[in-house]
Amino acid sequence: MDIKNYLKDKKELVDSFLESYFASPLTPKTLNDSMAYSLSAGGKRIRPVLCLAAYEACAKDGNAKTEDIVPYASSLEFIHTYSLIHDDLPAMDNDDLRRGKPTNHKVFGEGMAILAGDGLLTEAFYMLSNNRQSAAGLHPEAVLKVIREIATASGIHGMIGGQAQDLLSEDAEPDEETLAFIHRHKTAALLTASVRSGGMLAGCGDEQLFRLTAYGENIGLAFQVIDDILDVEGETEVLGKPKGSDEKKKKMTYPKLYGIERSREKAKELIDGAIEALNIFDEKAEPLRAIARYMIERKS
Repeated sequence: MDIKNYLKDKKELVDSFLESYFASPLTPKTLNDSMAYSLSAGGKRIRPVLCLAAYEACAKDGNAKTEDIVPYASSLEFIHTYSLIHDDLPAMDNDDLRRGKPTNHKVFGEGMAILAGDGLLTEAFYMLSNNRQSAAGLHPEAVLKVIREIATASGIHGMIGGQAQDLLSEDAEPDEETLAFIHRHKTAALLTASVRSGGMLAGCGDEQLFRLTAYGENIGLAFQVIDDILDVEGETEVLGKPKGSDEKKKKMTYPKLYGIERSREKAKELIDGAIEALNIFDEKAEPLRAIARYMIERKS
């Protein structure tokens, strides 16, 4: 399949929803502008796209449309964007550049950047719980499970826990157990939740959910390993952020612990494992397989 066109089409679907969400500006306007600035700064929308692709893979009704779950999928982009805004703050990673543009706090100030992140996180759960399920034909119990899933993955048991350990591990001697904890929680948790949420909204069975979980965990870890490699080998202009920032901040990374070549091998093993996990699915899961293959080739 043409994965580039698939990703482009799904990204446009999400982008269109995000633009419409801010069509009526919130008050105060500066808060609205700060949130919209980071949401519209670019990005692959990989988390919502994974949610949409998993929904397609598991949909039993031939009339099921991915458009029906775009608000749920887009909530994942709100959470991801909030995490980036806060990650870039002086008290965290202290970055000046994100996706080739000045970071939020550089444009709007630290206080407004914090509030924009807080607003995006809270608004994500408003979106998830805003009673759209009846119009989309979704079961309320499935929506409740998705809310719990995303809350777990984005909070202290997932992304926040990983980010905290990442912060605590700066300048520490790298070790396998700590590195695995950081990557599983900081990055893989929300990516896995994205895939699982799409399956849950489609009413997938237990075996399908188990396989989607394995797929999500594998691509989530691979995503971070590739990120670590790109920080060493990528170019600032392509990455949209300074090359070598992990080393500068003395972060615990895969290349630092295993070296570049073993890190590349690890990423390929994880991608292969992700594709293998989908062997019970038919051709409707081909976008998920193609996303996994595409991920290992990404440059940003």
